[in-house]
Amino acid sequence: MRTGNEIVLDQATSNEAEMYLDLRNLKHLVRHGEGQRLEFKMKVKFPEKIVKELVAFANSDGGHLFVGVSDDGQIEGSKFVDEDQFLLEKAISQYCFPAFTYHVYRIPLENGRAVLVYQVFESVDKPHFVQLETDPNPVCYVRVNDRTIKASKEMKQILRRENEEGLSFAYGDTERWLMEYLRAHEHITLSEFALQCQLPAWLASRKLVLLVLSRVLKIEPGENQDHYSLR
Repeated sequence: MRTGNEIVLDQATSNEAEMYLDLRNLKHLVRHGEGQRLEFKMKVKFPEKIVKELVAFANSDGGHLFVGVSDDGQIEGSKFVDEDQFLLEKAISQYCFPAFTYHVYRIPLENGRAVLVYQVFESVDKPHFVQLETDPNPVCYVRVNDRTIKASKEMKQILRRENEEGLSFAYGDTERWLMEYLRAHEHITLSEFALQCQLPAWLASRKLVLLVLSRVLKIEPGENQDHYSLR
């Protein structure tokens, strides 16, 4: 589900399986600001909120979370790095499922502090969820540019089935209308599609999901509604 721009690192650190950033590459990444694969936190004050970012990375393109970097890109480091790591590890274990793959390590700074780095890999076992004690149901999150948002029912189905083989769909009048509409318009939402074609919401949803899984359409998750467009 690659939707963001890739950031090229210096020298040989672009091997994702073995990548451990040094201070120079940390500064290089931070200059780009938060984005599809980067998130900054100054400290771990509410770990149950921060794990949403990690789950979103696992459900999307992977990414790096830097603890000890402010929203405006100031690299100050964590004063209590052991405590921050303990709290985050506990929250990951307690609130996130299924387990996802990540590396955690530290980049020491000259001021005696350190930046805590969580490198999360794009998962092959999607979707991943966060289940807080205050939430009646588990919540799936995805990353869209520099935002972490709740995944829709359609997005969760796409994540679950994106590696499924042997998918097929019927190309009828409804699909033909949709293709013509999207050639003339930038995108369409589920509610617009259902209304225009006079379809029940469940059937419109099913058709859009199958078209995304068949690589005919692409989906852009949204806060309120997802947007579908031609690939």
